[in-house]
Amino acid sequence: MAEVIRMPLLSDTMTEGVIAEWLKKEGDTVKSGDILAEIETDKATMELENYSDGTLLHIAAQKGTTIAVNGILAVVGAPGEDFQALLNGNAPEGGNTIASQKSENDAQAAVPAGEDQQVAAATGSGNLSQRSSDGGASTQPVAAPASTPAPAAPAPSAPTKPAEMPAPTAPAPSAPANVNAVAIKMPKMSDTMTEGTIVAWLKKVGDKVKSGDILAEVETDKATMELDNYDDGTLLYIGPKEGDAVQVDEIIAIVGEEGADFQALLNGGVSAAPANGQAPPTPQTTTPTAEPATNGQATDGDGRIKASPLAKEIAKDKGIDLKQVQGSGENGRIVKRDIDNFTPGVATPGVGAPAPQPEAKPAQAAQPAPAAAAPDKSPAQLPKVYGEESFEDVALSQMRKTIARRLGESKFSAPHFYVTMEINMDKAVVARGSMNEISPVKISYNDLVIKAVAVALQTHPAINASWLGDKIRYNHHIHIGMAVAVDEGLLVPVIRFANLKSLSAISTEAKDLGGRAKNKKLQPAEMQGNTFTISNLGMFGVDEFTAIINPPDACILAIGGIKETVKVENGEIKPASVMKVTLSSDHRVVDGAKAAAFLQTFKMLLEDPIRLLV
Repeated sequence: MAEVIRMPLLSDTMTEGVIAEWLKKEGDTVKSGDILAEIETDKATMELENYSDGTLLHIAAQKGTTIAVNGILAVVGAPGEDFQALLNGNAPEGGNTIASQKSENDAQAAVPAGEDQQVAAATGSGNLSQRSSDGGASTQPVAAPASTPAPAAPAPSAPTKPAEMPAPTAPAPSAPANVNAVAIKMPKMSDTMTEGTIVAWLKKVGDKVKSGDILAEVETDKATMELDNYDDGTLLYIGPKEGDAVQVDEIIAIVGEEGADFQALLNGGVSAAPANGQAPPTPQTTTPTAEPATNGQATDGDGRIKASPLAKEIAKDKGIDLKQVQGSGENGRIVKRDIDNFTPGVATPGVGAPAPQPEAKPAQAAQPAPAAAAPDKSPAQLPKVYGEESFEDVALSQMRKTIARRLGESKFSAPHFYVTMEINMDKAVVARGSMNEISPVKISYNDLVIKAVAVALQTHPAINASWLGDKIRYNHHIHIGMAVAVDEGLLVPVIRFANLKSLSAISTEAKDLGGRAKNKKLQPAEMQGNTFTISNLGMFGVDEFTAIINPPDACILAIGGIKETVKVENGEIKPASVMKVTLSSDHRVVDGAKAAAFLQTFKMLLEDPIRLLV
């Protein structure tokens, strides 16, 4: 019997996958263990393995299509077997869909990935496949036109009343030729991405495109990435404009045969298409031609002189009649520079009526003379200063949106409390100098901090914890996230198993991750899995600060700079190198006493760094 192959759950954060490549085609004979396709997930491109012998009867999702987890990908069965009932969600009696034995999955097919459902099984190489018997919906580029009746109908009537199309009484044949098109959706390019911004379209409507062409540049919350095309044809439709933010899985373009009627794809997608089925026209702006008024100034319909508010205010303060000023702004509008450059007594071309006005100016100019005779009456008078207020609104980048969302959720949902401690770094300064004499790489104070945190977490496992909503996870492994500042925000690469690594190994890895973070070359897997986070602003001259917890971690340690001060020892004043640190903790997971005990151990390790080598 025919079996449905569905989109498997290939990672714990995956909600959908993109068909990167089909390695088999319809009609091919396939065996258990064959690789049917390559699936691009939120973390990597993985192989889709087949588990049944037979013929590949149907491919539901074309190359480049985004399919939700548990969506239909293909059907494998006997040659000539009728599989239409499986696609409609009604398996034939005695049907042999692979997951028909998994009754629990049938009830959970509509639950999005990320819940505690187990819908995939891992193989040795990490390649997974999943198939079930429920009637989960399939994301198919030509699904909408496939439901139209077989008899031909006038083309304009099809998209006008899609809701009134009668359901087919028999399996529909192939899609009509005039709907040979594929919808391109916004892919999920990272585990935290919820939307992408179109930075630039590299193709325009009407261009011929091939598989592998770059259609656009998309800015995600972590980097600017290229949007690949996976189908040969013509770019029929572009939805969002440059600078628009688009939700993941929303239609952004359509590629297909030239002249294909793709309206049905848009009706079934998120975006609405224009009435003519093409991309929205770019607004055209026309530059108005400035026509000066007959009297030398720009006036509106009721004869008022056009001038900016600032120009009017300055003219009023200076006693300048706007009728004498020739405007240089748009349509002859008077602006600030016209008032600044105006010379009283110089007649404007074409102005005859205001001729007596310059004679009034010398009388006004002569008025300050009496004031000069009695300067004591206004000794505090200051000259007026004129300026123009200005600002620039900058749209949020995807990275900044993610920072705002995640840290906002942390600050407003997790009850933070803070514990600060002062550490004498005299011995750490001396030890670092000795280590760098023999170390293959230069060890920084930040490397010492990472190592000390990792060792202290072994003693205090309650700090190495995560809040998961309805439970607390105490991690047995120690992965240290280190906050790295980049131009657009903050990234947190992770040093895994830091407690098991030497100082030189930590130093090498930290420098590599930090450099690639600033160049936006980190892989998503390198920014996930942290169990504790460190934020160091000491190199910027910051004495102390408090940091916001990086969820789902329970704690984050803020590191200040090392500064020279004095200490009293045995009644004597001596110089000392002191560093302040502040531990931010989630009170739902960690109590104050445990936080203080952790800092005591951390302080002891840095004040006697030989303990880090044991």
